[in-house]
Amino acid sequence: MLRQQDVGHRIVVRRIVGIREGRPLFSDALGELVELSETHLTLATAQGRLRVPVTQVHRAKRVPPTRRPTAAAVVALERAADEAWPATTRGRLGDWLLRSADGWTGRANSALPIGDPDRPLPAAVDAVERWYAEQGQPAMVNTPLPLAAPVGAELDARGWGSRPPTLVQTAPLPLPTSTPADAAAGADVELNTAPSEKWLAVAAGRKGGLPDAARHVLTAVAQVRFAHAYVDGELVATGRGTVTGGGRWLGLSLIEVLPAARRRGLARQVIHELAAWAESAGATRAFLQVEQRNSAAVALYQKLGFTTHHTYLTRVAPH
Repeated sequence: MLRQQDVGHRIVVRRIVGIREGRPLFSDALGELVELSETHLTLATAQGRLRVPVTQVHRAKRVPPTRRPTAAAVVALERAADEAWPATTRGRLGDWLLRSADGWTGRANSALPIGDPDRPLPAAVDAVERWYAEQGQPAMVNTPLPLAAPVGAELDARGWGSRPPTLVQTAPLPLPTSTPADAAAGADVELNTAPSEKWLAVAAGRKGGLPDAARHVLTAVAQVRFAHAYVDGELVATGRGTVTGGGRWLGLSLIEVLPAARRRGLARQVIHELAAWAESAGATRAFLQVEQRNSAAVALYQKLGFTTHHTYLTRVAPH
């Protein structure tokens, strides 16, 4: 059967649709799993959304995507994402990127092994380990899959660990129009070129602190906006948007709604405001990165038209 980790992925469901002469009649449905609860699962199919009671599910499993993105498409998106989250200290190993930002977030403190490292793979990993040792921090590598599968195999052989999988999801702009529930959220959303101190406090709470390097990561992008959503003058939701990749990509990050204001459509409202800004700047697609196990966020993004482009693993060197 399916698990929460399957939300956001393509699945096939065989369901019981009736009984004839004492025998069950089956029908198959193929689509992306949007929601999974104890009682129902919801699919986004080519014919629209399909909600299936669990009691009618005979068999369900994940299946491969219809097609994988090309290596060039993965490289282009990963470079746009790197541009949107710039580390304070950077190095190169051939085409590989080396990144450090005082340990703030895995994305800004890991090597990105795309392209040719200009040396054999074992020597490239040796060089990565030396570079991070010089920075005084553990070596980490982000491995986009399946593109960096050979790198992952080398790290496996060396006993490197792995953090939970991250989905890199994309959607075309404009995003689906807001629902009445979004309009009912009633927040006043401001987009600023710099974050307020309250915005930074929300980010610090989510990320476990905010060192000086974090401010560089957040602000050192040519086209960036910080969303501040207010209700009755109080900050209730935040978000960050960047336009990178030659002006094509809106990057969404740090979408956060304070606990007391959740389930009111505020996250969607913030995302739509950032998407409208990015469109006006010429962006045609949006991307975000979300942990596969964060099923609630994956379900929200699915409703906004996001699908999984590829995944990556953050690999961590053994102590």
